[in-house]
Amino acid sequence: MIGVALIGLDHMHAYTYARCLLEIPAARLIAIADADEARLREAGRRFEVEALYTRYEAALERKDVQAVVICTANAEHAGPVVAAAQAGKHVLCEKPIATRLADARKMIRACQEGGVVLQIAFVCRYDPLYQTARSLLEDGALGEPLALIGGNRGKRPPGWFQDPAQAGGGAVLDHSVHVTDLMRWFTRDEVVEVYAEIGNLLPPEIPVEDSGLIALRFSRGSMGVVDPSWIYPPSFPTYGDMWMEILGTKGALYLDDRRPVLVLYLRESPPLVRWVSFGADADRAMIEHFLKCVAGEAEPLATGEDGLRALEIALAAYQSAARGQPVHLPLEEEST
Repeated sequence: MIGVALIGLDHMHAYTYARCLLEIPAARLIAIADADEARLREAGRRFEVEALYTRYEAALERKDVQAVVICTANAEHAGPVVAAAQAGKHVLCEKPIATRLADARKMIRACQEGGVVLQIAFVCRYDPLYQTARSLLEDGALGEPLALIGGNRGKRPPGWFQDPAQAGGGAVLDHSVHVTDLMRWFTRDEVVEVYAEIGNLLPPEIPVEDSGLIALRFSRGSMGVVDPSWIYPPSFPTYGDMWMEILGTKGALYLDDRRPVLVLYLRESPPLVRWVSFGADADRAMIEHFLKCVAGEAEPLATGEDGLRALEIALAAYQSAARGQPVHLPLEEEST
């Protein structure tokens, strides 16, 4: 059994991950660390964890902790990740990996030097819907991808998500990374140019952007468009959506996790429709895979390098919107 400490309760996914850790026989949620003492005590009662710490360093000193799950605010990922690596603890870090490329690189380097796993919580890679799509692409069913159009739209999250200092940005950084990560995963290609328009479109105005559109160009010529906006009203039945259309030389592939359905339209055959992943728990699948990585039985599906690439695209989108022109990747070191 692998002992795990949950560090940070800032992100709402912390509670989902804690639930998964309690359900998985191979894991034991040993400790929780969070600077908010009242929130920490409530989480301890909820998950029946007695080892509670207001300083994450104390949780890392425990010999019965082999791995940590980091769910602090975006700008605060680097400190606990580096400290965990130096303490020999394996790391699952919530997305985005960081708010600065320099921090992301420091986290990757620390985990490499510490010989520990660094996995980024790109949970979509563990959803059967997107895994089925990638298998079709790998088998050549769609031919060569020409264009990818996707969205991860949602409601405005409260609290620190609207604080530029803690979140590093708004909807673009919060939501684009899931879509761009899938696009990289599907195409096995890298983005070389980014153009973006962002802004505050819904009242009341907040300190970070709530809307945006991002255009991408990949190294082999494919094009991408991403909508990461926080546009849904409180009455929308779910927190948000995740969808994508992929146009290839042999046809078109449509994915929508709200139903969830996968439809493959081929040029010379009837449509292939698959209803995928009803009842699937991608969060649990991700946690289970992370535990296998900790045990040396698997490699992370989403590495620190994947987190770095998604962050770089988002930061380029901010630069593009500010300049009113495309930005080429990789970004210059002094601008990151």
